[in-house]
Parts: sequence; structure tokens; C-alpha cells
Amino acid sequence: MSLTPKFPVFLHGGDYNPDQWLDRPDILQRDVELMEKAHVNCVSLGIFSWALLEPEEGVYQLDWLGEIIDRLWQHGIRTILATPSGARPAWMAQKYPEVLRVDAHFRRRHFGERHNHCPSSPVFREKTAAIDRALAERFASHPAVILWHLSNELSGDCFCPLCQQRFREWLQRRYGTLDALNAAWWTGFWSMRYTDWQQIEPPSPEGQMSNLGMRLDWRRFSTDQCRDFIRWERDTVQAVNPELPVTVNLMHRFWDYDYFALAEDIDVVSWDSYPEWHTKPEIETAAEYGMWHDMMRSLKDQPFLLMESTPSLVNWKDVNKLKKPGMHLLSSLQAVAHGSDSVQYFQWRKGRGGAEMFHGAVVDHSGRDDTRTFRQVTEVGLALEKLQAVHGAPVEAQCCILYDWENRWALDMVQAARRGDMRYTETVTAHWRELWKRGISVDFRDLRACTDLSRYRLVIAPLLFMLRGGIEEKLRAFVEGGGTLLMTCFSGVVNEDDLAFLGDAPHGLTDVLGLRAEELDTLGDDESNEMRFADGRCGRLIRLCEVVVPQGCEAVAVYGSDYYAGQPCLTRHAYGQGQAWYLAAEPDAASLGVVYDELLRGLSLPRALNVPLPEGVVAVRRGSAVFLQNYTGTRQRIGLPHPFRDLLTGQEAAEFLLPAFGVAVLEER
Repeated sequence: MSLTPKFPVFLHGGDYNPDQWLDRPDILQRDVELMEKAHVNCVSLGIFSWALLEPEEGVYQLDWLGEIIDRLWQHGIRTILATPSGARPAWMAQKYPEVLRVDAHFRRRHFGERHNHCPSSPVFREKTAAIDRALAERFASHPAVILWHLSNELSGDCFCPLCQQRFREWLQRRYGTLDALNAAWWTGFWSMRYTDWQQIEPPSPEGQMSNLGMRLDWRRFSTDQCRDFIRWERDTVQAVNPELPVTVNLMHRFWDYDYFALAEDIDVVSWDSYPEWHTKPEIETAAEYGMWHDMMRSLKDQPFLLMESTPSLVNWKDVNKLKKPGMHLLSSLQAVAHGSDSVQYFQWRKGRGGAEMFHGAVVDHSGRDDTRTFRQVTEVGLALEKLQAVHGAPVEAQCCILYDWENRWALDMVQAARRGDMRYTETVTAHWRELWKRGISVDFRDLRACTDLSRYRLVIAPLLFMLRGGIEEKLRAFVEGGGTLLMTCFSGVVNEDDLAFLGDAPHGLTDVLGLRAEELDTLGDDESNEMRFADGRCGRLIRLCEVVVPQGCEAVAVYGSDYYAGQPCLTRHAYGQGQAWYLAAEPDAASLGVVYDELLRGLSLPRALNVPLPEGVVAVRRGSAVFLQNYTGTRQRIGLPHPFRDLLTGQEAAEFLLPAFGVAVLEER
């Protein structure tokens, strides 16, 4: 499939801000020449251009944008056209202060920054629809425009009276009655019972923060607010041309909104990826961002777009390091390997001022085309042209990991174990890494009612604290039908209202797992326990150790110390046609590898390459291509069972020598 049917190729380019250079026509002309030289075929336009597109209320100036789009089109460069709602102009804030957000302390913000708008404001919605409609009527059918980019990196909440009232209305639709709300929020605790809908305010440091049900519902409401605003913009632009797809650029490690839910309202998932290369071992960074590429691909179960990345460095982290030679091509093709159909940058040309004047760009302040960064960007453009056969190809996975934003919210709020430090995402990443380094492709699924597990052979459920959407019955059916499940400690504890289940845990799955969880012990940073296997192997356990009571399961490994020494910490249980494993403790990285050696034995899951690879070298399969990636700072020699052809170089061999931070894209001959 192609995410951009009007231009079904790998996209290469990025954010372009010609509105900052309208007084320099020589620079605008030079930009087009440089884009052609760098093999750029697509740019994003208009992301923060509202003040220039509508300099005063109701007065639109679109000709400059039309001239830019036409000039790019004449040189074969397509446009991803943005709606400018990420940053409203000063005249709007001055005339209509209600469009500005109110913070969690119930203070109205002043004009400035971006994403400083109230999504409930009728004025803001009216003005957004008007500028979006003007853009769509002028450009939605232009042959160069291939995709809508709605707003930019949506984030944050508003606590104004309008949003508070919408929250109350949202709660009324969800619960129907105050009795149902009070029951779900367990308001008998600390005399927090509500007797009037108008008594309810959002969770705030100025008021209520201990009601976990309320805090959970606020995050759901905020997600729905964002979704409603996305639909507002989407419907506005697609009313003019329904065939032009829309995207919203998502972010790394962003928890304010449920991204699986947001993805339902857009046609294409895109995201902004800024790894901190060379600040820690590169294989660790590669694991974290490889997992997030898989997450983005999984949100709609289709390829995605890498909407922003840096061609060199960023300027907003504490330590801003350059990419070492080779890393730009390697990191760009890592995204492609995991399902991206683009490599886009922020930014094309460095601005002369503002907060991002020193953010990396394809063209720096010198304007030269003989810099190391420009050469590396050109190398990526050439590589994407050679890989066109991979464009649109799926990543086939027989394994999935359950990852749920609402579960994350509940774990972040939980007053138990390691309060505020449950490390849900880090735990998921650790499990994903064990599969990734073995060349096993992984999908992610959340806990919505539509989640289908029947296509997988292995399902991993780390820290599945909250159960919702009937996931326990789906896991039961999955195992009963022949699947293999790995669940970890502190799972099946609360329902979707964050109320503890009564009865044994993990709720609804004790017979499937052949055990019940009885107690959860928390270890300090200087403490550990031991995982002992029957054959004498030992591993190290950290942070969490759960005491379980076997009810038919087999102990694969037991605790080595404390009062629960000798009791199971890793179990296996046959159920129906499948197997259910339970990891009752948190192993360190090396010990988790041993757990996966045990788990994967006999499963015969397909791997990208059936050869041992050096530490720091990984292989990922997409379609018929295998992306062989070297995240070490030294050359690595890789022997293969038979000849492959490198699509990047044309070399055909059964042995490849990868340079430091090198990459090859192999196709079997």
C-alpha cells in the first residue's frame, strides 16, 4: 500500500520555512537548486505560518504560499501542506483572550510559544476552520499537494471554564448518573462523594489529586478533546477534497494522549524521532527508537512516515552531539526497516533567530552544499531511490507485545511498589529488545475491544496492571487455541476504573497460568535476589519480586533468597493447545535474555537471518529485504549461509564487511 497515492515513492525532505525568507528571493531560488542536488522530493509547508497567512482577522494572504508550491512543483518536489493551528497569531490572542489556555493552577496564559490554545474555544475553532477552509479551497486539488499535516505535535491540557464544563458533560455521557460515577471513583474514601455535577473540577494541584479514577478519566477526556479537534480539522479540509489523506505528527515517549485512540481519526501515522546518539552505547539507543518505530507502525497496522528527524544534531537537549560518520544513513534506514515510507527532517534551512536557530538543518547558515551534513543527506536520498522495491512493504510479525496507554497512566499513578517509578515503558522495551536482537519482528497491540490476537503465535504482556476491553478472555482464547503467552508480575490487578479486582490475581487468568499471585515485594536499588534454574544456571532479579502460589504450573526457575527462597519466579503451564508463562519478578538485562532463551526454545519463530550476529549488530526484515545494521564503532564481518545482494551497493556475496555504523540492505538471490 502507499500512504501517499498521489506520489507512491519514499519521501525525502522535511520542514521548509520559506516564509522566513520572503525578503530573500535569491535564497528561495537557491533552496530549490539545493533540494534537487540532495535528492529531496517532498517538503512540509506552512506548519507555523498563520500570522503570515492571515495577518489580520479575515484577511488571507495565500499568494506567497502558492508561488512556493508552484516553484517546487516545477522541479518535481511535492508538498505536505500543514494547517497552521499549532500557533495562533497575536491579533487573535489580543482580541479573543478566551482562545488562550488555562493551566492546572487555573491561571490564563498570555500570548506566546506554540500549542497555547483552548481546544474548546468556539472562537478558536471558528478561526481554525476558516483558515483551513481557505487553504483547502486554494490548494487541496493542486497536483503537488499529497498530504495534509494537521497542526503540529499536539500536546497539553486546558483547564478553562469551557473545558471544565466539557469534562462534566463527558462524564455524564460516560457514567449517566452521579451514583455510577461515585461508584467508579470510589468516592466513599475521604468523603469525596459528589452530589452535583457542577461540583466536579479537573484534577489539579489546587484541589483534587488523590482520586485516581478522576485522574484516569481526565487523561481519557483530554485524549477525546484532542481527537475531537483533529476531527474538526480533518473534516474541514476533507470536505473540499476527501481524497487527500491527513496525518498528525506524534512524538516519542509522549503520555498525555492515547496514541492508539488518536490514530483512529487520521489516515496516516507520522512521528518525530530524535535519538540521542553517542551519549550512551548506540545499541541501547537503537533499541529504544527501533521499538518506537514498531509502535508507530502498529498504531494503524500499516507503514508510517518519519516526519521529523535531525540530519545532524538538535539544540534543545542538555548535551547536543553530532551524528558520527555513517550514523545518519544507518538511523534513517533503521526507520525504513521498521516500516517508515519516508525520511523527513527538521529542518531544511537554519533560521537566523528564534529558539531553533542552531537546530541542525540540511543547509546551515553558511548556505553551502559541500558540508558533511549535506553530503550525508544526499546519500540518504540516493539510498531511498535504490530501495523503491521496499516502499509500502509490510513488516510481517508473528509476535506481539501488549502496550496500553491507559495501563501506563494507571501505573504512573499507583500508590504501591515503586511509587512513581514502575518503569512500564522501560520494561516493555527490555522485552522488545530480546526479540529484536534475535531478528524477530514484533507488533504492538493495546487493550481496546477490537484487539485481535489470533494472528500471533507469541504474545508478551509486561506489567499488565489494568485489564480492560475483555483482554483476559482474549488471552484465554489465544492460549487455548495454541498460542504462547508470557505475562509478568503485577498483572490483572485493577479494572478500567482503576478499582482493585476482588478475588485472586491475575484476574480471570489464574487457571490459564496455573497460579495465583499473593504478595509483591519491592527491592531497593542496592538489593537483588537470585533466579535459579534446575540446570544450575543463575540470574539476577531486581526491583520487583512477586510471591506466587502454584496451582498446577511448572516451576522453570525459583527464587534464591529471602523468605520466599525456593518458590517459583518463572513458571510454565499447559492450557488447552497452548502454554502460559509467568515471570513473577524483574530480571536484569542478562537474566531476561536467559528467560527468552527458555521461552523461545521450540517456538521456531521466523528470524530476519538465521545466523549468529556480533553483539551490536541486528537484522530486521521488511518484505523481501533484510536491513543489516551495525551499531558498533568498529568494522564487523558478517558471514551468511548463501549469497545475498546489497541493494545499496549492488555487491553480491555470502560475506559482508560492515564499517562502523554501517548498514546493508540485503536481498536473497
